[in-house]
This record gives sequence, structure tokens and C-alpha cells, in this order.
Amino acid sequence: MGRIRTQTRIDGKLCWTLFDSGARNTYIVGEAARGLELKTLPVTQKTNLGGKVHKIDQSCLLFAEIEGHPLQVQARVIDEIGSDEEGRPIEILFGALSMQEWGIRLDLPNEKVDWSHYTTEFVEY
Repeated sequence: MGRIRTQTRIDGKLCWTLFDSGARNTYIVGEAARGLELKTLPVTQKTNLGGKVHKIDQSCLLFAEIEGHPLQVQARVIDEIGSDEEGRPIEILFGALSMQEWGIRLDLPNEKVDWSHYTTEFVEY
């Protein structure tokens, strides 16, 4: 089983994205977030990602399109995520909370994103 990666389009720009159900939050590297509306967090957050502690002091709303599916997610801006097995830098790490919100599942044996439960309608009780 490999890791699931694909392109994400953000404001017309393609970003290499890793889907990681083991990560709670969604992250974007600063370079990929350039030109987006960034918000400064009132309190600096820390996260341990890739064996390194990262300080996070900015966040942004991503208006994204992934494999033809529009969505918007909150992402924490991080200095670096790391590279995939081929050495390609990961620009967005798509975490479990964002996947749950949009009904995205991972088809690990086929290394694909499963869109069969994707939703654009949200019913709140």
C-alpha cells in the first residue's frame, strides 16, 4: 500500500497533495499559500509533523478543486511538509477532519481518493 497523492487546484495553481488519514488537520506550505488571504492566529500553535516540531502562526481558507470536486477547507500554514517517495515536495497535507467534512474516503489498495461519499449538501441537526 502506498500513500495517496494527487494534484489540487488552488486559485488556478496546482499543488501536490498528500491525503493522510493519520493527520487530524490540513496543512499548506507557505510557498503554496503565497497570494492567498492569510490570517494570523491569536496564539501560535505547535504540531509534530515528519519528526519535527513546527510552529504555526497563520491559517487560510483554501478554495480548492481536487479531481473535479470543488471544496473549501481551513489549512494551517507550515514551513515544510516533506517529500514523497519520488522526492517531490508535498505542498498540501489533507487531513482527516477535512476528509470527514467532505465525505472523502481513501481507497488504499488502489491508491486513489474515493469520492463515492463526497457531498456538497450539509444537514445539521
